[in-house]
Amino acid sequence: MTKPPVAANTLDLIGNTPLVLLEGPSEAAGCEIWGKCEFANPGASVKDRAALWIVRDAEARGELQPGGTVVEGTAGNTGIGLALVANALGYKTVIVMPDNQSSEKMATLRALGAELVTVPPTKFADPNHFVHTSRRLAEDTPGAIWANQFDNVANRRAHIEGTAAEIWEQMEGRVHGFTCAVGTGGTLAGVAMGLKEKDEAVRIALTDPHGAALYNYFENGELKAEGSSVAEGIGQGRITANIEGAPIDTQFRISDEEGLEWVGRLLREEGMCLGLSAGINVAGAIALGRQLVADGVEDPRVATILCDTGFRYLSTLYNAEWLRRKGLPVFDWLGSD
Repeated sequence: MTKPPVAANTLDLIGNTPLVLLEGPSEAAGCEIWGKCEFANPGASVKDRAALWIVRDAEARGELQPGGTVVEGTAGNTGIGLALVANALGYKTVIVMPDNQSSEKMATLRALGAELVTVPPTKFADPNHFVHTSRRLAEDTPGAIWANQFDNVANRRAHIEGTAAEIWEQMEGRVHGFTCAVGTGGTLAGVAMGLKEKDEAVRIALTDPHGAALYNYFENGELKAEGSSVAEGIGQGRITANIEGAPIDTQFRISDEEGLEWVGRLLREEGMCLGLSAGINVAGAIALGRQLVADGVEDPRVATILCDTGFRYLSTLYNAEWLRRKGLPVFDWLGSD
């Protein structure tokens, strides 16, 4: 029996997440599809990694002093990660969040002791966008830093040094493809850079939801959004500092319906309760796996990110009334009434 790992402190629980072979997606792709279980982080999402690296980087540069405050604009998960890291290190957190995100995320942030500021959702060009609002709050708060997850490349270093290295080791160097969606760009760019350092032949794919602009950017060189998505935390309309220079080889666009199909199947068939971004990532991994098979790659193996837990979306993705209101299919076990 393998001895369970022992952590010297609670922050050491961030990262080193399990990798799991996904049976249904592997069968659909005709090759192995592996999921990195980021819901196993203390804050139940991949964003714990960026939170830790951003805080440690600010400490190392002398910007974050004892008793200081971390301010950030986020769809929720980065704020949760920052709140946990800040609590462990004796800092305060102020989180600015669009008011259309799940109530579970808001309740979690309040439970963690973060000061939560909600603003109406708006375009990035609007000075009242949650990112700009958080920057101003940081500037106006004594002893505060602005985490700036979108353009702070400590974010992608978390994935170059952590996630990519873990995937390479866990897959014993036999990884042919990696894909995930983009929110800040830190995960995709960081894992891409880290894996390409090991093997330039690893094929990196962007998996974009509808309503995001990067699919068209990498496909046609034009930042153009088409359609819309209810997925939280992914979908980007600009080239952030984290995504800049990322070695992207190909790109896929996945609908909410296809992502939800895999959310439902992974729950019913494999016992994993995930968010929509994970479902979209899995659908993208299947598309990448099929592409590698079609291109004659022998026994390809593809990895993706299972971003967060579905328990964060009980009022949305797992709520029949909400799904109907959004014009999305309702999981059959939620009932048809």
